[in-house]
Amino acid sequence: MGGLDEGSRAVVVDRPGSHRLVRRDVPAPGPGEVLVRVAAAGICMSDRELYDGRRDAGYVRYPVTPGHEWSGTVAAVGEGVDPALVGRRTVAEGFRACGRCERCRCGETSLCTAGYAETGFTEPGAFADHLTVPAQLLHPLDDAADLRAAALLEPAAVVAAAVRAGGPRPGERVAVVGAGTLGLLAVQLLAAYRPAELAVVDPRAARGEQALAFGASAALAPDEEGAVAGRFDLVVETAGAPTTAASSCLLARRGGRVVLTGMFTPGARGIDPVHLSLSQLELRSVFGAPSSAWSDAVRAFGLGLLDPAPLITHEFPLERFGEAVALVGEGDPATGKVLLRP
Repeated sequence: MGGLDEGSRAVVVDRPGSHRLVRRDVPAPGPGEVLVRVAAAGICMSDRELYDGRRDAGYVRYPVTPGHEWSGTVAAVGEGVDPALVGRRTVAEGFRACGRCERCRCGETSLCTAGYAETGFTEPGAFADHLTVPAQLLHPLDDAADLRAAALLEPAAVVAAAVRAGGPRPGERVAVVGAGTLGLLAVQLLAAYRPAELAVVDPRAARGEQALAFGASAALAPDEEGAVAGRFDLVVETAGAPTTAASSCLLARRGGRVVLTGMFTPGARGIDPVHLSLSQLELRSVFGAPSSAWSDAVRAFGLGLLDPAPLITHEFPLERFGEAVALVGEGDPATGKVLLRP
């Protein structure tokens, strides 16, 4: 990778289904901002939805450079930012929270009432050689941090938010529905709480095997859910499939907790309100992650409790973005996390 005087490249999605690789000047960090040289950026289903035009119109602004899962190194700082950050390995929160509204002041930065703005959706993202972000959003990493693996700290932060919401306690029975990126990261984090059981539900046998390697005690296919219905103290749903919100509630014991993290599409099966009320379930949903959850994920990564590297199966240069995004969401069980490497 060249120096700052050699310019910068970025993938631009002008409209659904249309992208180009542009060459530009290296963006300059403004006051309170840093310039980051991107090391790796993950592609997730939200990026595929953006590219296909299936993301809710209120949560995307075309033309846009996608890329909200990323890691990199601070290359320059703007006015008012500590110059000691230059050279630091880092990740950063995606939500551009205002920091002033009531929700932000309560620490719920993912519920900022100032309006939605997020790196890679409404603001330029990391499918590029460089990006600029507010310095206050940075979470610096250890000097020896694996930046390839650190690109997955954004989904790890979402999982950390779900774990915070679910409040696992040692010795509980826990289930994770879905063994994609979120699900397998959830297994790693939840295993640290020493549950009595940690079951994973996914139709893909290979993903179930991977979950067992990460600390799960059982891997179940969806048609086996009936045998364990009403068993679990905590159920963390990560799949976003049409049936998984409803089925996750059936897995929970009476008085249990259910946390939904999957991104559901219109037409997903609704949760039975009779079952919900009679079972006295606690139900939470997660969209993105507040600053506290980012801190949890970065800390777990630094301690070795969280190792996203085995989830990465494909890596592409920026020039092959079209090929890379086409892999995501196609249902191939051999496709895990896909990275772009500028």
